[in-house]
Amino acid sequence: MTDARTGPAFSLSDIPFSTYGSWFDVSPVVAEKTYADDLHLVSHQNGMHAVLRLVPLSAGERVETDRQGTPGLLTWTGEAGRIDLAYESPDTVRLRGSGLDIGVFAAAQALTPFSGTYFFHDPAADAHVFTSYETGRRYRVTLLSGTIAATPGDQTLGSTDRGLAVTAEAGGGWEIAVEELDTARPPYASSATFDDVVEAARSAFAEFVDAVAPWRSADTPAAELAAYVVWSATVRPAGLVTRPGVLMSKHWMDKVWSWDHCFNALALAPGCPELGLDQFQLPFDHQDAGGALPDSVTHSEVLHNFVKPPIHGWAFGHLRRRLPTPPSQAELAQVYERLERWTQFWLTARRAPGAELPYYQHGNDSGWDNATTFDPERVVVTADLAAFLVLQMHELASLAGELGKQDDARRWTRTAEETQATLLDQLWTGDRFVARGVATGDTWSTASLLDLMPVVLGEHLPAEVGSTLADHIKAHLTPYGLATELTTSPHYLADGYWRGPIWAPATVLIEDGLRRAGHHRLADDISARFRTLCETHGFAENFDAVTGTGLRDRAYTWTAAGYLLLAEAHAHRDGR
Repeated sequence: MTDARTGPAFSLSDIPFSTYGSWFDVSPVVAEKTYADDLHLVSHQNGMHAVLRLVPLSAGERVETDRQGTPGLLTWTGEAGRIDLAYESPDTVRLRGSGLDIGVFAAAQALTPFSGTYFFHDPAADAHVFTSYETGRRYRVTLLSGTIAATPGDQTLGSTDRGLAVTAEAGGGWEIAVEELDTARPPYASSATFDDVVEAARSAFAEFVDAVAPWRSADTPAAELAAYVVWSATVRPAGLVTRPGVLMSKHWMDKVWSWDHCFNALALAPGCPELGLDQFQLPFDHQDAGGALPDSVTHSEVLHNFVKPPIHGWAFGHLRRRLPTPPSQAELAQVYERLERWTQFWLTARRAPGAELPYYQHGNDSGWDNATTFDPERVVVTADLAAFLVLQMHELASLAGELGKQDDARRWTRTAEETQATLLDQLWTGDRFVARGVATGDTWSTASLLDLMPVVLGEHLPAEVGSTLADHIKAHLTPYGLATELTTSPHYLADGYWRGPIWAPATVLIEDGLRRAGHHRLADDISARFRTLCETHGFAENFDAVTGTGLRDRAYTWTAAGYLLLAEAHAHRDGR
C-alpha cells in the first residue's frame, strides 16, 4: 500500500525501519532468522547486534500493539494510544507517545567485562546512557518531555534488566531522543519539532525515489518500496566502508559482497550517479596486491577467503551508458587499471599450468555457493566464468580504445575472442555447456541454471548456441521466474539456496543476455514474471520457485535493484 504523502507502508518483520546513512535500524529481527516480540534498535557496526529493546507500556506493563513502517515514520498503535519514531539524522531517532508509555531496555541482560551493555545516568549531559560492548558505541537517551518513571539496573553489574521507562505528565505526552555516539558529544539539543523531523525524513526519501524511479507508474507498483529498501540500507562511510555504501540488507546479510554491489550500482546510476559509481568502486578499494577483489566488505571486516565472479566488466559497460554524464578520463583510467588487475588475477592465479580457461576454487567463488554444478568436484572450470571474462575483456578493449591505448585494445579484443573460441571448443557439447574438474579432467552437466549462464555473452554468441541456451532456459521457468535448479531435478530443494529458488542476479543477467542475443519475447516473459513476483512477495534474498514465497533475508537490496532495473526498462519499452 502506498500513500502519496507518506510513501509505501511495510511490515517491520519484512523490512527494517531505517534511514539513508544510518548504521542502525529498528526491527524485530535481532539475528539470523531470529524474530523478537519487541522492536529493537539493531546496530550493524562490528556485526549485527541488537542493542536496545523498545517496549510499549501501559501502567508499567507491556502491551500488545500493531506496528507499521513508512519511509518517514514508524508507529506502534494500541487500544490506549500510540508511539511514533522518526529519524532526525542518521545517528539520532526521536520518539513520542500519547496514551502509551515506553521502556528502553538493554537487549542483553548479562553484563561481564567482555559482553553486554552497561547503563547509567550521565550528569554532564543529563541523559541516560547505554554502553554496548558488542558495538563499541554508546546510546544516549535524553528526555525532552514527560517523566522518567523508573531506571532499573542503573550502574548494575551482572544479570538484570537495565534501562528506563518514560511516561507522560498529566494530560500530556512524552518525547525522547536516542543517539548513537562514539564516546562523548555536547548534550542533545534541537529546535525541530517531531513533526518537522517526520516531514524532513519523508522529503528526503521522496527526493531519492523521484531521482531513482522517475518513470514509475501504476504499472510498476513496487517501485517506491524497492527504492526504500535501497535507500534505507545505505550507510555513511565508516570503518572499512570507504564510501557511502548500500548494504545487502539491514537484517543479517549486512555486508557488501563483491558482485551484489554491481546491481545496486546499475539501479542507482541514472538518478544518483555519484552513489552509483561509489557502489561499483567500493570493493575495488580493497583489491589486493594480486588483483583479487574481496569476498565481502562491512564496517569492521574485509574477507578474502573467497572471491566473486568477474561480472564487473559487464556491469561497468552498462553502468557508464546509464550515467547522465559520461565518466571523466581519470575515472575511466582508474576503472581500467582496476579491471585489468582483476582480469589478470583470473588469467594467472586461477589457471592451471598449461590450461587455457580459469577455474573456481569453490562454489562460493561463483556466487552460486551450493549449486549442483559443484557437486562432483569443487575446483572446477565452468562456462559461466569464461563467459564473464570474455565480456570483461571486451569492456577492457573498449576502455583502452577510449584512453588511447590502441595496442591494449587490440590485445584485449584478441584475448576475448581466443577465450570464447576455447570455451566453445572445450566446454560446448553441441547441446549444452559442461563443467570440468581441474584435478580429474572429468566433465559433467547438471540441471543447474548456472550451466546456462553463458547466455550473458548475448550478441557475441553464435546464433545456434544462443537459441539452444534459450530453449534450455525456458525449461527453468516457473510461474514466478527462473528456478536455479530444474524443479524436476532430484536435487531440487524448495529452500535450497542455489538448488532451486529464484534469485535476482541470475534473472537480470540472463534477461540481459537473451535480449542482446535477440530473444526478446523470452526476455520479456522473464522480466514480467520477476516483476510480478516482487510486487506480490516483496524483495527477499531469494524465492520459492513453485510458490513464490520470499525466503531467507526478506529485505535484500540486489533484489530491489533487480526490480528497479527491469521495471525501468519495461517502462521505457512501453514509452513512459
